[in-house]
Amino acid sequence: MNSHNVVKNTVHDSYGRIISYLAVNWRDLEAVEDALGDALVSALESWPQTGIPDKPEAWLLKVARRRLMDRARRDRVSERALPALLAMSEEAQNMDSTEPSFPDERLKMMFLCSHPEIDPSIHTPLMLQTVLGIDASRIATAFVVKPSTMGQRLTRAKAKIRTDCLTFTMPDDEELPKRLDAVLEAIYAAYGSGWDDLAGVDPRRRDLVDEAIYLGRLLSKYMPDEPEVQGLLSLMLHCEARREARRDDTGSYVPLSEQDSSRWSTPLMMEAERCLHTAVRLTRIGRFQLLAAIQSVHSQRARTGRIEWEEIALLYEGLTRLSPTLGVLVGRAAAVAEAYGTEKGLALLEAIPQDKIVNYQPYWALAAHLYKKMDKIEEARTAYSRAIGLCEEFSVKQFLLQRAKERSDVQ
Repeated sequence: MNSHNVVKNTVHDSYGRIISYLAVNWRDLEAVEDALGDALVSALESWPQTGIPDKPEAWLLKVARRRLMDRARRDRVSERALPALLAMSEEAQNMDSTEPSFPDERLKMMFLCSHPEIDPSIHTPLMLQTVLGIDASRIATAFVVKPSTMGQRLTRAKAKIRTDCLTFTMPDDEELPKRLDAVLEAIYAAYGSGWDDLAGVDPRRRDLVDEAIYLGRLLSKYMPDEPEVQGLLSLMLHCEARREARRDDTGSYVPLSEQDSSRWSTPLMMEAERCLHTAVRLTRIGRFQLLAAIQSVHSQRARTGRIEWEEIALLYEGLTRLSPTLGVLVGRAAAVAEAYGTEKGLALLEAIPQDKIVNYQPYWALAAHLYKKMDKIEEARTAYSRAIGLCEEFSVKQFLLQRAKERSDVQ
């Protein structure tokens, strides 16, 4: 493997851990990012001549740390940070070949990003960029804002951390619940970003799936009595159990209700169920627990051979009262259509405010399916056109095109 690919892979694997490890003691996030950027440039320049080091991650950390210390000495930006950096440098010098890696500080970093003095609307985007290395343009797309706007918000948040010297510590028991929701949202958003890459062609997005599950498990160990932590982990594991069944042998997309359940991962489903049972015993219901419970009902098809749509519809009803997001409203309509008839499901779908669904692809895909079942030809044609136009995943687009051409569909 050439040096460029090693640098690329190291960034994929270690960006968030290096940033978080340095930032825990150096509160200037932009300075930390610049220092790591300098280290990456140095690697690209020197490794072709000197050879790839045995521990590329440790090499990048050492160079980035040196850049920060040079800056501290030169500019005296943080007299308090310099001793900490020197101690970190000494600690790194003592890491021999038996030391696998440096401490993982990403959870601390995520809780800092949800500090109450930082604008709550930027908590999750800040975690996604700083801890998980997602660029501002992709975050902007997820939050439906311009990339330039998202970039400005992230820059202001980092400046706030630096100028106000916000502490990189885990919040106390009283503060923890106030920050936890944003941390869970960031982990869930990271998982969703990776999950959307159905074809698995983007290695960075595949890494995000692994990172999200890793952080979910880490948080579960740190906060075993928080039911929503267990709920989120259960949700991700249930979805991940079906990864191999989302495409058939030809690479074509297969919707959940039509997947071959024998291809689902039994160990992951069992772990997901253990997490969900733990959450239920804690008797504090929440959004992620209900979402996990819906996936749990789907997973039962591997054992019973059928989908209990009435049970799923009931869970969506609870979700609608607790967290009536657009995705939840569309999901409820789909479940009600299966459980109680197409007409009732379509009524719920059409009740969603039109200004909310203009660019929401799942809405149009479900609308097309329901209009088709009710022989509403023109409405189905229009909905399929919108759903296909809004679809970014090639195999899903091909699936919808095929459904739109079937004999029982629009002519």
